[in-house]
Order: sequence, then C-alpha cells, then structure tokens
Amino acid sequence: MKKRTILMMTQVLAIAMFSGSLYAAETESGNAARTAQLIDSIYVQEWNEDTYDLCAEAKAAWDALTQEEKESVGGEYADPDYFGKDTGDASKDDPLNADGIGENEILVVSFGTSFNDSRAEDIKGVEDAIAAAYPDWSVRRAFTAQIIINHIYARDGEKIDNIAQALERAVQNGVKRLVIQPTHLMHGAEYDEILAALETCQDQFETVSVAEPLLGEVGADVSDVNEDKKTVAEAVTKEAVRDAVYDSLESARQDGTAFVLMGHGTAHTAKVSYSQMASQMKELHYDNVFIGTVEGEPEETSCEQVIERVKDAGYRKVVLRPLMVVAGDHANNDMAGDEPDSWKSMFTASGAFDRIDCQVAGLGRIEAVRELYTAHTAAAIAAAEHADDSQTEPETAPAMLPDGEYDVTFHTDSNMFRVNEALHDKARLTVKDGKMTVHISLASQKILHLYPGLARDAAKEGAALLEPTKDEVTYSDGMTETVNGFDVPVPALDEEFDLALIGTKGKWYDHKVMVSTEE
Repeated sequence: MKKRTILMMTQVLAIAMFSGSLYAAETESGNAARTAQLIDSIYVQEWNEDTYDLCAEAKAAWDALTQEEKESVGGEYADPDYFGKDTGDASKDDPLNADGIGENEILVVSFGTSFNDSRAEDIKGVEDAIAAAYPDWSVRRAFTAQIIINHIYARDGEKIDNIAQALERAVQNGVKRLVIQPTHLMHGAEYDEILAALETCQDQFETVSVAEPLLGEVGADVSDVNEDKKTVAEAVTKEAVRDAVYDSLESARQDGTAFVLMGHGTAHTAKVSYSQMASQMKELHYDNVFIGTVEGEPEETSCEQVIERVKDAGYRKVVLRPLMVVAGDHANNDMAGDEPDSWKSMFTASGAFDRIDCQVAGLGRIEAVRELYTAHTAAAIAAAEHADDSQTEPETAPAMLPDGEYDVTFHTDSNMFRVNEALHDKARLTVKDGKMTVHISLASQKILHLYPGLARDAAKEGAALLEPTKDEVTYSDGMTETVNGFDVPVPALDEEFDLALIGTKGKWYDHKVMVSTEE
C-alpha cells in the first residue's frame, strides 16, 4: 500500500512538472507572438496618432523577452532583426527637428534608412555639407518612408519628421523662405510625393523652391544624359575603383574586373534614368561598369540580365556597389547578404566568376556628390531670391514673330507647375494677327484653371479663366497619359509674365512664367 501511494505521488508530481513546463513554454511563445504583433502593427507606411505609443509599446515588449524568446519572434513583417540587428550608433545622427529656426529654411528630404551608420554618414553628411555652404539658412530633415521613421523611433527613440510633419513644423516656426532639397536620385514617386504635400501649404510661405534631385532632369530617352549624371557616374566609379585598390578603371578592366552599380529600380516613368546612367557610362567609355536595379525596372537592369551582360563581356571578377544615396537594407541585404536571392549569392551561383566583392557604401559619403547636392540647393535658393525680387524692370516693346507656329520653351518658377516631363519644357507657340498664344500640356489633371494675371484678380467674380483641354502625352517608355493642357496668351517673348493657377485644393497661386524661342 505504501509503495502504491508513493508511485501515485510521483506520477502526480511528474504531471504537475510537465504542466508547469508546458505553461511556461506557452507563455514564452505568447510573449514572442505578442511582440511580433506589435512590430507588425507599426510596420506601416502611414503615420497616425497612435504610432509613437505603439512604437514605444513594441520596444518595451521586446526588451522584456528572454534571448530565446527574441530569437523566436516572427510575424507578417516581424523578425528578430527589427530590434536586434546592430546597425551602428544612433547617437551619431541628428534628426534636425528643432524649432525656433528663423525665417529661412532648407528642408533636406530623403527616403531614409534605419541603418544608423549609413544615416549618420550618408544622409547627415549631405545635410552637413549644405548647412556649411549656407550658414544663414537653417537646415532641417524629413524622410518620405514612414516605415523607416517608425523603425528608428521604436528601436532608438529618434523622432524624424515625415514630409507633412516637417512642412507643418516650418509653418509653425514662421518660416518665410522655404527651399526643399530632395536627396532622391530622380524625379520619381518620392519627388512627386513632395510636390503633392506642398500643395496643401505652399501659400503659408512667401517663397517656395524645390531643388533638383541628384540626377537632374529625367530626359527624353535612354540616350539623354546631362552634367549631373556625368558627375555622379564619374564620382561613384572613382570611389569604386579606389576601394577595389586599382590605380585606374583601365587597370581594373585589364585585370578582368567589372563594377556593377545596383540601384533600387522603379515602376515610375523616371525609371529611364537608370538606362540613361548606363548610356552615360558608355559615353565616358566606362566599358566595365554596369547598371542594375533591385526591382528589375527597367527590365534590362534585373540581376539575371546584368549577370549575362557581365559574363558575355568576359569579366571574371565582379565588384558590387550600391547606386543609392544610403548603404541601408538594400545594400546590406539585397546586394551583399548571404540569402540565396541576394546579388552576391546570385552572381556566385552563376558559376561564371572567380571572385565577387561587395562595397557597402552610399553615394552620400562621396564629396563630389555632396557638392552636387549643394549646387542644386544653390540654384533653388537663387530661384527663390528671384521670385522674391519685387523690383520692376523698365518696360520694353514686346518681341514679336511673323504669323505662324513655332517650337518654344516654357519656363516656370516652380517644379510644381511645369510642362509635362514627356515634353521637356517644350510647347507650341501660335502667332496670328499680332497676337501670341502658347499651348502647354501640364504634368497632370490637378491644375484646373489658369489666369493670365495675379491670383487676387483671378479670384474675383467674373474673371476670365482659361479652360483646360485634354492632351495625350507619350513617355519615353511608350506609356501614354491624358493630362490638362491650356492655351495661354503671351504678352512678350523672353520676358516673365504673371500666370495664376488653381488646383484641386481650390486656392489660387501666383506664378511667373516665360516663353522663349528655340535657338
């Protein structure tokens, strides 16, 4: 009887111990799952009033996990690297979100990166260069990627403005002259996002000027290059050759080495910029420099196609380097990562090359690139000063052409109001019976009416507004789009005149435009 009692007690104890272990395991699993859910909840593109609180809650939940629990975190987006990956010291960065900054602001807008070292060296490096060049202007920061803003705040407690928050901050600070310098490569989706955000508040500033992105104007087709693209091509190639320890690009070529510059890629019509960079390399006779993109847009920039081109050219060694302002997630993982679908792994798996090296370095740390951004900022400041100039020039007799039709260039004082990029600032001038009219096709259908004069007069009852036409434009990739066009009376050639506009926001804005004949 005694033995049976002891046996029963032993069984009960074993069951209790097993149940306790199971409960502990379930609790650990539940903690990790809850943390993953919180990470997924902040892994969003749009900010809302709960975002900061959710970020803090997710970090607190992560910090409370055991090391084993942290390693098991997984969700739709969540993984242990969200909080656990070491990307450098965030304290080296500056979010540039202080108030009380004066009347002149340069807002540097970047896509952003959660890699602390790259953010401090690449993005902050550009911001610091601009600040040093213009000490009378306050430099502030905005990111267009909310997913990155959330990640940085949740992990490091660094609060970076999105574009809407940065513009609201500028208004609240009483900024009168605002210059926006995008660090994006091209006139792509993020650049469009900046212009759209400006529509809501540009009337709150005396002058607003948006600078060119890094590669300048998009251009007409794949062969259309410019000085900006040339500067970037020369600068990044020089750095790549130096970091690969070659005396020159030619010595690298003789050693059988090709350099592959990996951009992001985009479905936006501006994707032709990558093809133009490839054309720029050919024009510079950089035969062993190739352009690719993570997204494979344009198609010829996909990793598979780049591998075939490098292989067909006979190169046995490859150096991979990002064609991106920052060396963030794409550079570290999509390019240099160990996963099977990284570019390093795919080049290796092809079996066509003896050696694959990766240079994880952003464009923002290259001095020549910083100087180019600063030059773009200078041009934008000059445009703002010109728009702010209230001096009137003496009247002269208006220039006139014989009756007929002419190809002309239509200039405006704002990137938010310009001829559609497919037409490259070109328009059609009609001269008849001593009167001149220019037909312009705009960037979209968001501008509803124009008025030849000032906004205050356009808003008056009975003002004769210019009605839009529906124009079809064709982009370099063959895509077509219907946009709004207008027939604008031209008082004189090669002289600025007032042209007000009203968009979907229902507010009139003043602009200066000019029509010049082609040389």
